[in-house]
Amino acid sequence: MPDAPTATIPSSMLPTDGRFGSGPSKVRPAQVAALAAAGDPAAPVLGTSHRQPPVKNVVRRVRRGVAELFALPAGYEVALGNGGSTAFWEVATASLVRRRAQHAVFGEFGGKFAAATARAPFLEDPQVVEAAPGTVARLDGALGASGGVDVYATPHNETSTGAVAPVAQVPGARADGALLLVDATSGAGGLPVDVADTDVYYFGPQKAFAADGGLWLALCSPAAVERAATVEAGAGPDGRWVPEFLSLTTALANSRADQTLNTPAVATLVMLADQVEWLLERGGLAWSTARCAESAGVLYDWATTRDWASPFVTDAAERSTVVVTVDLDDAIDASAVVAVLRAHGILDVFPYRKLNRNQLRVGVFPAVEPDDVRALVACVDHVVAQLS
Repeated sequence: MPDAPTATIPSSMLPTDGRFGSGPSKVRPAQVAALAAAGDPAAPVLGTSHRQPPVKNVVRRVRRGVAELFALPAGYEVALGNGGSTAFWEVATASLVRRRAQHAVFGEFGGKFAAATARAPFLEDPQVVEAAPGTVARLDGALGASGGVDVYATPHNETSTGAVAPVAQVPGARADGALLLVDATSGAGGLPVDVADTDVYYFGPQKAFAADGGLWLALCSPAAVERAATVEAGAGPDGRWVPEFLSLTTALANSRADQTLNTPAVATLVMLADQVEWLLERGGLAWSTARCAESAGVLYDWATTRDWASPFVTDAAERSTVVVTVDLDDAIDASAVVAVLRAHGILDVFPYRKLNRNQLRVGVFPAVEPDDVRALVACVDHVVAQLS
């Protein structure tokens, strides 16, 4: 058994809510109340058929709300499917990549999508443009054009490292008929974006949208919809058989009917709908991104003014404003700091497990109060002073 934390934090210093996880993230009490209301026997949503109006109405709220939040361009569609972003990587591999993908890899999650297309026996080996953790890899249109790339893929925000990449079309790619797929799981709803610059902007709901897992959402351009239909038709050199569960065309057909292929995680849908509407009521994406930037700014300003802490991402332009990573001096045991914080109800500020760094990682999604972030850094100062 590890030793009990020896440092203490006065209750007067603690944040009002100590949840700072990078996913799953803080769930607002109002979302839990919405779940309770969905279980009311007088008008139940939970425990009823997902093919009937009560659940379909929740899906409709999600699709309409997401379309409004992201100012969805004309012709774009909101698709929902069973599973999370991991499932969508397989959907994209099966339904969207004709022959070859290029991946920007600058952390764990971009690498996982690249591994999915590399495993596919019907695709050519992907091009991988890689950068060290804490920096950002940029897609290379010239390399892609010479290598027959028809899908470019990049994370918007790398959850494992706290690095953010700009969302922009790859020069010349659209003229060549190539698609841009952006993994936005930890960025969607908390980072600025013009969805028109993408062909698929996809995410799970457990970060900025403060819902549980079990679903993926994808904002699809007309070109992506057409690509999936062509690939899944099975005709010609680019066609193939695609299992129904991995079919983007099937997911779109179900989404248009406000449902998913299989029974969805209805509790996730209820919390997601409530969170999307909460964001819209407060000013939508502009309000949300400004709030996240305020919280992140507190952390970065704090880290740059301590001689024993520093932002892990050295280029300020590449620092995420939804997941903040801060390295601690080797003389300070970050795991001990995390243990003291957890003992006092400040949760989940540990680094990504595979990064293996002496650091803190803090999720500052829109549900997190900026004043709670200010309380967090004061608590870290207090703990470090006692442990030093």
